[in-house]
Amino acid sequence: MLTKKKDFFLDLKSNISREIKMAKEINVFSKEMEKKENSENKKIINEEIKTLKKELEKINEEITEKLNSISVNAPLGTKKILDFGRVHALKPAKKWDFRIPDFLKFQNKYKLSKTENETLKRLRKKEKEEKVERKKIKKPSRYIGFANKLFSEFSAEMIKKHGFRELQADIVKANMNFLLRSYISVIILTTLISFFVSIFLVMFLLFFNISTTIPFITMSSENIALRFLKTFWLILVFPTTTLLFMYFYPSLERDSVGKKIELELPFATINMAAISGSLIDPTKMFNIIISTKEYPFLEKEFNKLLNTMNVLGQDFVSALRNSSFNTASKKLSELFNGLSATISSGGDLPKFFEERAKTMLFEYNLEREKSTRAAETFMDIYISVVIAAPMILMLLLMMMRISGLGIPLSTGAITLIMIMGVVGINIAFLMFLQLKQPNV
Repeated sequence: MLTKKKDFFLDLKSNISREIKMAKEINVFSKEMEKKENSENKKIINEEIKTLKKELEKINEEITEKLNSISVNAPLGTKKILDFGRVHALKPAKKWDFRIPDFLKFQNKYKLSKTENETLKRLRKKEKEEKVERKKIKKPSRYIGFANKLFSEFSAEMIKKHGFRELQADIVKANMNFLLRSYISVIILTTLISFFVSIFLVMFLLFFNISTTIPFITMSSENIALRFLKTFWLILVFPTTTLLFMYFYPSLERDSVGKKIELELPFATINMAAISGSLIDPTKMFNIIISTKEYPFLEKEFNKLLNTMNVLGQDFVSALRNSSFNTASKKLSELFNGLSATISSGGDLPKFFEERAKTMLFEYNLEREKSTRAAETFMDIYISVVIAAPMILMLLLMMMRISGLGIPLSTGAITLIMIMGVVGINIAFLMFLQLKQPNV
């Protein structure tokens, strides 16, 4: 049985190779006919071409007969495994499919090669991944719902009077899932809570003292009026600080999101340049970038762009122009405006993306170089402050203790001050570097 199959494929291969040779000869003869001017030579060449064509037709008929003789039919609903020339029939499946677990049952019974085992594992893993369904369910916050119930109408009236356009723009650019009315309601509720907390602190401090020694909380023997004069400022400071922080928080979040978008943008633009070179629809280009899941902050911006087209029904150019106003990154805004201008004018998209990618990558490398230089400067400052300054301060404190000048401190107190000072400086430097260093 195996020798017959072998001869069949060898004959098929030889027939195809003969056809290729004949096709080449016909091509050569046809070129010679164009060069020859003598009519007799043309007749001879023409006869040769005719004979070659006839032989080519015969070989084609032989190949079609051999191919038709092959039977590739299989009974519906059955599966077979070939092992050493034997056929093992399995039970009919409910559906006409080739599920991997059916084959894995025989993996231990019949010996398979390493390549076959790896292929089966990979297919099984792929099957499991396809079964997983990703669902993102965001439950509404109870705190926001409570704030809306209390202050939704009051917030709507405030918006009519004052507008809050800058706050609205910051919320949209920062990709915060808030309506303006809801966010103002949250600000009012949080400020009220901080107000009541400050009243509780003032009442607590009227009757109790807080110290750094054991016991940490003691009863106050001071006059209540004097204590109130010392602590009443908390009622003003706490709510005011909370109000200002909540109001300016969207702008801080906008700046943070803008920086993270600009870190991802150069590499995404390189991918967009490669995709646009295939002459694909520009709208699908953003879908491809989103599907990679490599740019989480750009993904949100591109989703906003696609929603503007699919939900609001705007055309691509108008959606690009509107998205340029609703993004936290200036570079992405410039990219959207440039893309809309290029599409409107019928420009070359691959060239546009290539030039933008070069510019953005150059600016990215420049920023990285600046951050590296700044880190070197901070390192020098850190060495001088953390190593040299504590030694000088310790010498000064010891000299003051010996000479009796200033506040007399024990050796243990001086050691504790040095340790706490070094720890505080380290924490401050780590926080500063974390804020200054880009997350790449």
